[in-house]
Amino acid sequence: MTFDIALFLAQDGIVNAAIYALIALALVLVFQVTRILFVPQGEFISYGALTLAALEAGQVPATIWILLGGAVASAVMNTARERARLGRLRIPAGQIALVAYALVVVALVTWLAPLKPSMWIAIPLTLALIVPLGPILYTTVFEGIARASNLTLLIAAVALHYALVGIGLLLFGAEGARAAPLSDAAFVLGPILITAQSVLVVLATAAIMVLLYVFFSRSIEGKALRATAISREGAKLVGIRPVHAGRLSFLFASAIGTVSGVLVASLTTFYYDSGFIVGLKGFVAAIIGGLASYPLAVAGALIVGFLESFSSFWLSSFKEVIVFALIIPVLLWRSLRAPHTERE
Repeated sequence: MTFDIALFLAQDGIVNAAIYALIALALVLVFQVTRILFVPQGEFISYGALTLAALEAGQVPATIWILLGGAVASAVMNTARERARLGRLRIPAGQIALVAYALVVVALVTWLAPLKPSMWIAIPLTLALIVPLGPILYTTVFEGIARASNLTLLIAAVALHYALVGIGLLLFGAEGARAAPLSDAAFVLGPILITAQSVLVVLATAAIMVLLYVFFSRSIEGKALRATAISREGAKLVGIRPVHAGRLSFLFASAIGTVSGVLVASLTTFYYDSGFIVGLKGFVAAIIGGLASYPLAVAGALIVGFLESFSSFWLSSFKEVIVFALIIPVLLWRSLRAPHTERE
């Protein structure tokens, strides 16, 4: 281990930690608002990366069918709930708008994809395809069991993860894909070479953190999410709908996951199930933060990123084991320090 190698590994650790921090923030947000440990968070990363790669290759991404099918399923389930509540058939206007949006996006992607759109067109198309899947998944899978126990919600999340992995294999196949970097530029800083892509990853992560801070501290919607995280019953008493808060938290989770996929699509080859490992490392960071603190989750992401980077130098065969084993002392320490209370 020399000083130059240490700088190299530190750079790699910072870039990895930036992605893990985004995933950790999304996991903490969803858990605080909905009590759901969102295991499928990594699927947004793989779906986003593979969709972007398909668009750059001039192929129509298979995710158009997920968006269209999900929008129709969401409309059907919401209509059934409205019928059970009102006793008559009523299609919510928001669901009609969602289906119309899906049809427009699918038509647009089908038209533009064979033309091999530039990166600045492919990225918005990827976001338009993947981001709406967040609230769609909440509506179709979790909204009906929102009052269930934490264990039931966890089982549903794990089942959804396996379903999305299987759908990914069916639609994308077992072959991997990699997108072109957002920038080919690079510059030398001392003994290390820093790529513009790495800088963009870190800057994008910092920008998203700032935007989230402004949203939660200044906007009415952000304060509503914070209120729901503190007390769902109290939020309902002041007119905040937990269903709306759940959909909004899933929208943020899908947006963060898709942006993460776009950022890392050029750093490594992505497969249909690659997002799961990335999501697990983000989960370790979130656990370090106690699934409650955003700053501690970011600090946990830095720990995970540096630990993974430096362990790949000394014990490359065991780097994944070392990272995931980090969760054991953290849980043990929290079990000994945290107060134990009975809670329904």
